[in-house]
Amino acid sequence: MFSRLHSDIQCILDRDPAARTAWEVLTCYPGLHAVVMHRWAHACWRSGFKWLARFISNFSRWVTGIEIHPGAKLGERVFFDHGMGIVIGETAEIGDGCTVYHGVTLGGTSLYKGEKRHPTLGKNVVIGAGAKVLGGFTVGDGAKVGSNAVVTKPVPAGATAVGNPARIIQEEADVQREATASKMGFSAYGVTQNDDPLSQAMRGLIDNASSQEHQIAMLWQALEKMNANQGNAQGIQMPGDAAKRETFEAEKLNQLVGK
Repeated sequence: MFSRLHSDIQCILDRDPAARTAWEVLTCYPGLHAVVMHRWAHACWRSGFKWLARFISNFSRWVTGIEIHPGAKLGERVFFDHGMGIVIGETAEIGDGCTVYHGVTLGGTSLYKGEKRHPTLGKNVVIGAGAKVLGGFTVGDGAKVGSNAVVTKPVPAGATAVGNPARIIQEEADVQREATASKMGFSAYGVTQNDDPLSQAMRGLIDNASSQEHQIAMLWQALEKMNANQGNAQGIQMPGDAAKRETFEAEKLNQLVGK
């Protein structure tokens, strides 16, 4: 028990730059308190003491602001960062090394008893603040769910889910997406894109810029062909930095803002 507690404290020290000492984590982190009390509640639940398990769970909710059904399964080194408003359903499973931020719901979409109604998180999954993961599917190892995303279908290992409804972005594309967003001073991470007026405006600007670059490239190509036909003496002097090829990646930027 003490070895597992030490592991829980160390994982918080490793992941939270605001955590300074083990004593501070032990006494002041409600996420740790919720995990410890859930283990007591889960042990009672499995032993058949259902009412006692629910009572401990309810007390933990009152003290920490984190609601975990005693039937839910938690792995090792699970970190509820801030934690307030987290709700985890009865058949949910959280793998080793997961990080879950405040306001997250691991909920169900079925009302039938005995079914797998809540999601399963693989190892080292990160669920952003306010995200809702609803249904009895699996979020793969190392996946990320963006803030305020609403996920209703499986997420592959290593992928990222963003938006409402969530779009699945593969890991290799995720790095490029965030890098491009940073250069533009705009990040769509975890933002609903379908009816966001800012995203619609961005898509319009991207399409317009792409069209203009295409027209400019065609003009330079036409001038170059004219020079070749007329000869250098009579032709128009071509600048060295003339953009005769299109380099504007409209498709990637449209994916960035959710088209």
